Amino acid sequence: MEKSNNNQDSKKKKNKKNSNKFPEPFVKWAGGKRVIIDKLLERVPSKFDRYIEPFVGGGALFFALKSPTSIIFDSNEELINAYKIIQTNVNELINDLKKHKNTQEYFLFLRNLDRDASYKKLSNVERASRLIFLNHTCFNGLYRVNAKGEFNVPFGKYANPTIFSEENLLKISNLLKGTTIICDDFSKVLEFAKKGDFIYFDPPYLPLNKTSSFTSYTKDKFDFGMHTKLKEVCDELDKKKIKFMVSNSNTVEILKLYDNYNIEQIFSSRSISSNGEKRGKIREIIIRNYWYLVNLRR
Repeated sequence: MEKSNNNQDSKKKKNKKNSNKFPEPFVKWAGGKRVIIDKLLERVPSKFDRYIEPFVGGGALFFALKSPTSIIFDSNEELINAYKIIQTNVNELINDLKKHKNTQEYFLFLRNLDRDASYKKLSNVERASRLIFLNHTCFNGLYRVNAKGEFNVPFGKYANPTIFSEENLLKISNLLKGTTIICDDFSKVLEFAKKGDFIYFDPPYLPLNKTSSFTSYTKDKFDFGMHTKLKEVCDELDKKKIKFMVSNSNTVEILKLYDNYNIEQIFSSRSISSNGEKRGKIREIIIRNYWYLVNLRR
């Protein structure tokens, strides 16, 4: 038993050391890439001019790369608003985050604001603060909206959740100073991407089966037609000799769709599931239009 505790302490120290290397995502995001960040970093080109991430989500790879010239975007308006506020007004955001209370009554009040006209009266700082609070106090740290775009995750009932880290938000703000932040569809990348850029696509994964579907980051679902559209965008980038990497689920449909590119299978951990027993190692794939040597830039 003592040996087991020592191993756990060693792992905690290692994880703490790694977490200090770069900022951590300020939101929990289904499909977040913190669990496979080392595998992604190994496959990033050793040299590129600009880093572009069209499905930024929690931004794990963006934060790990710390590229001084980056373009990040997402179609989730609330998420992009939060990134912009951290970039330009982080101190006011930090002050607003301190006012929140971890009670079910307060959570439901704040969650239900987007059901009526009062939501439009919130400032951009208050909207960003609301997003971060709900994300860290809702059930399972999940971001999900219904067909009307309303946040609909129940209260998490956590005794003492960490809603934010002031130090981490300041680190993120500093990194975002040289970053272009856009709220738009992923196909927007074709308007400005050029040779020398490196693009990482992390779309909502194609479900492994009919019961595992989760694409409700926005009110617009990401179906197989959208995955086909993404593949067409990748083809256009490849014609321009622009390097890209795509993460997705290990399904027959995706394997067939990208069969003209380099595909690797890796193991990842399912970090978000309503059933704890269903969390565990799963296969996913990394798709690239280039070969790589193990990247030691970390």
